[in-house]
Amino acid sequence: MAMSDLLHSLAIGGVALNNNIILAPMAGVTDLPFRLLCSEQGAGMCCMEMISAKAILYKNKNTESLLEIHPQEGIVSLQLFGSDPDILSEMAKQIEERPFDILDINMGCPVPKVVGNGEGSALMRQPKLVEEIITALVKAVHKPVTVKIRKGFDEAHVNAVEIAKIAEASGAAAVAVHGRTREQYYTGEADWDIIAKVKDNVSIPVIGSGDVTDGASAEKMLITTGCDGIMIGRAARGNPWIFRQIADYLKDGTVSPKPDREEVKAAILRHARLQLECKGEYTGIREMRKHVSWYTIGMPHSAKLRQRVNMAESFGELERLVLEEL
Repeated sequence: MAMSDLLHSLAIGGVALNNNIILAPMAGVTDLPFRLLCSEQGAGMCCMEMISAKAILYKNKNTESLLEIHPQEGIVSLQLFGSDPDILSEMAKQIEERPFDILDINMGCPVPKVVGNGEGSALMRQPKLVEEIITALVKAVHKPVTVKIRKGFDEAHVNAVEIAKIAEASGAAAVAVHGRTREQYYTGEADWDIIAKVKDNVSIPVIGSGDVTDGASAEKMLITTGCDGIMIGRAARGNPWIFRQIADYLKDGTVSPKPDREEVKAAILRHARLQLECKGEYTGIREMRKHVSWYTIGMPHSAKLRQRVNMAESFGELERLVLEEL
């Protein structure tokens, strides 16, 4: 397969993605400002932070901000989590008019609080319930329904192929597979063989996830697994440029230069302004602290800057620190 064939458009249900490089859903990371930056850098689709179906049901005020979508974002996937097929399908109906393109159901989150409620990756242990949830969601909405899963709950229960086949049979339009078990969280290496096995067993698009950090690893995953698309998670934190870099590499092997210091400064300040627009100064500046840490990791003399940014209370303070000390 020619390298240029690895980068291609991708159809999920009736939704056409310009390319097959996707921003993974990450709680506390993939909010509207960050999705907008990744979309501008060429992400084929951006996934929102996971949203609790019960929080929508009970009209949790924080959930409304999670549901916001910018008209310039490009293709957006909204991810729900929950375990009750009735609540999930009713809430999906309730929000379907919002401007997202694809509805995803989270069956991969490893966080104890979520798993303890029988949600996220705990659903991997209940294939019958998986079938009920996906069937109910597909019936409830007209938009394509997709599923994000893991390799299995633990090494003794590796069942991604079984769950993916159930997803397809229940009407899912695509499945994303993270090559680690719930027990692994994000430790160790992702098992790409399980992604290849899922690809061999279903005909819907399969999106591979886990340990793609640059163009070379993206190429390797696409070739070794045969997956239709790749999902970038932790490697995108502080690095929205990764989508452009991977696309350039998959086109013709070009290794794009990393952004220089001035480009990083400009990105941090633009990100901060977007945060303030969306969340106000108090919350926006506090949320920028972790992003600044990700943007500057590995940069010379950046540890002191991160300490000072963690004390910043206003955009003016943050701007001065970034311009003078980065």
